[in-house]
Amino acid sequence: MRGLGQRSFIMVHHSLTPDGTSVSWGAIRKYHVETMGWHDIGYHMGVERVGDHLEALVGRPEDEDAAACNQEQMNRLALHVCVVGDYDIVPPADELLNYLARYVIVPWMLRHNITPDRIVRHGDYATYKSCPGRAFDIEHLRLIAGGMSART
Repeated sequence: MRGLGQRSFIMVHHSLTPDGTSVSWGAIRKYHVETMGWHDIGYHMGVERVGDHLEALVGRPEDEDAAACNQEQMNRLALHVCVVGDYDIVPPADELLNYLARYVIVPWMLRHNITPDRIVRHGDYATYKSCPGRAFDIEHLRLIAGGMSART
């Protein structure tokens, strides 16, 4: 389904799976298609450690609605990014947050005129979820992305 109009939020998710040295983005896509019955992975982008480096991974096209958060029309209103890992106990490293901001969030902010206060947690809308993890400091990510976008 094609997105209806301008995106006004960026929603951050985590996979709630351990990140390792192998790509699990394909496993997430397979789960979303085969188990959830979606036509594609539910997110627009992902970030994962592949071997010894971080990668930004392509999901759905930006002009398609996501499938990861039905609450308050957020599939339509937000661009969705999933960080592969479990951040309920251990926070994501600054290296990951900087990469996420530089290669995914800031380009979206600039392209869609989204301000840092519109970077939201999945759990802000699906309140029964901890996503993107209890230890994921969304305010810190907003500061990083805001600083980067101001320098661009």
